[in-house]
Amino acid sequence: MTTPDNLMTTSDFQSKNSLFSFIYQDSFKQMETYYNPEDLKKFGKIGEFQKELADKFFSYYGSVFAEGALTAREKSLIALAVSHTVQCPYCIDAYTSDTLEKGCSEAEMMEAVHVAAAIRGGASLVHGVQMMNKAKSLSM
Repeated sequence: MTTPDNLMTTSDFQSKNSLFSFIYQDSFKQMETYYNPEDLKKFGKIGEFQKELADKFFSYYGSVFAEGALTAREKSLIALAVSHTVQCPYCIDAYTSDTLEKGCSEAEMMEAVHVAAAIRGGASLVHGVQMMNKAKSLSM
């Protein structure tokens, strides 16, 4: 992959950053023990401890994802993007499958993820204004 001189490729970053490698490997180990993809199948049983609220949630959830001003396909892409923003591995698994079932391409899915990443990154950066205001007030 050719990049401008001032940009690193992912493989450049990984090879130059052993901390990245350590964190990645450690995170992967945690996922194997903490996040169990099989638990997603148990989501429907969430009402076991509080049926009334679960019923209300699932009714609302079903209404939200029903065809409306947005198609079910569009809503699924939005859900996939939001899943990445809130970093919910169960949601990512569910909506990756759902968007594929609804005919979305891998390119559309990745573009939706990039939209979410841009919004999340922008939200972090705009808070820099708060830091700048505080720094300026303390420097006076």
